[in-house]
Amino acid sequence: MKIYTKTGDNGTTALYGGTRVPKHHIRINSYGTVDELNSWLGLIRDQNIDRHSAQILTQIQHKLFTVGAILATEPKKARLKNGSDRLNIPRIANADITLLEKEMDAMDEDLPPMTHFILPGGHTTVSYCHIARTVCRRAERMVTLLHEEEPFDDTVLTYMNRLSDYLFVLARKLSKDLKANEIKWIPEKKS
Repeated sequence: MKIYTKTGDNGTTALYGGTRVPKHHIRINSYGTVDELNSWLGLIRDQNIDRHSAQILTQIQHKLFTVGAILATEPKKARLKNGSDRLNIPRIANADITLLEKEMDAMDEDLPPMTHFILPGGHTTVSYCHIARTVCRRAERMVTLLHEEEPFDDTVLTYMNRLSDYLFVLARKLSKDLKANEIKWIPEKKS
């Protein structure tokens, strides 16, 4: 299979199922941003982080491919597992969301309580995590817009929301692991 097909040379691309849409379509922007997020997670995983966090990031990367498949499929052509005569794509399960929540709870147990917003930074790895969090939020904004136009399984929305929260807590955990200083954002007082 060649990587180039020349079918997109006119500014369109095919969705899963064959429908062609412009490359600037909200559906393409949605799964393209999820793909961008997945790349950032790979960069974080490649850093010197603990094995457990790296394994969880790998699981998340697999789930983001599932999210991408859902977003790349028109709802009228999609069939989630155990459906009927349409395309057979995987789904995001409530257990996937629960995993993120359990991981956040476990990390939070070892972190100091938050009293202020925290400035991104302190260590390159932590900064990568904050970049991934903001890309996740952008993906979430695009996915919610797509959902308004062409609804799909709501668990995708929940997963993306929870994932950005997870990435914030992971950034805090990595700050602690790497002995990076968390700088609190304290608004300047007007004189």
